[in-house]
Amino acid sequence: MKLENKVVLVNGASSGIRNEVARLFAKEGASVVVVLGADEKLGDDINQISDSKKIIFVSAGDDNENIQSAINAAVNEFGKLDIILNCAGIADIITPVLDIGEGIWEIDFSVDVTGAI
Repeated sequence: MKLENKVVLVNGASSGIRNEVARLFAKEGASVVVVLGADEKLGDDINQISDSKKIIFVSAGDDNENIQSAINAAVNEFGKLDIILNCAGIADIITPVLDIGEGIWEIDFSVDVTGAI
């Protein structure tokens, strides 16, 4: 296993490609901390990670203080943190950019780009 003895925090891994990334980390031997956003619900497929893998779920909400709590949870649970994958994002409306409108654009940009910083 390529990631044996590594601890990975994956932000926003409740569904989609982020969920698959968390599962792949676990499959490769990592202990995984899945950080769920304020409005995220845990998808059934994340529970299919092998019982032999260490995985914890943390609800971090939307602010920096809560993200720090997720990092602290990783260190408290596993003693360290090797990798952070900050891939939380939203895609509430899938439509051509010209049709999105300024309000939706600002919300998506704030979460998907500014949120990563």
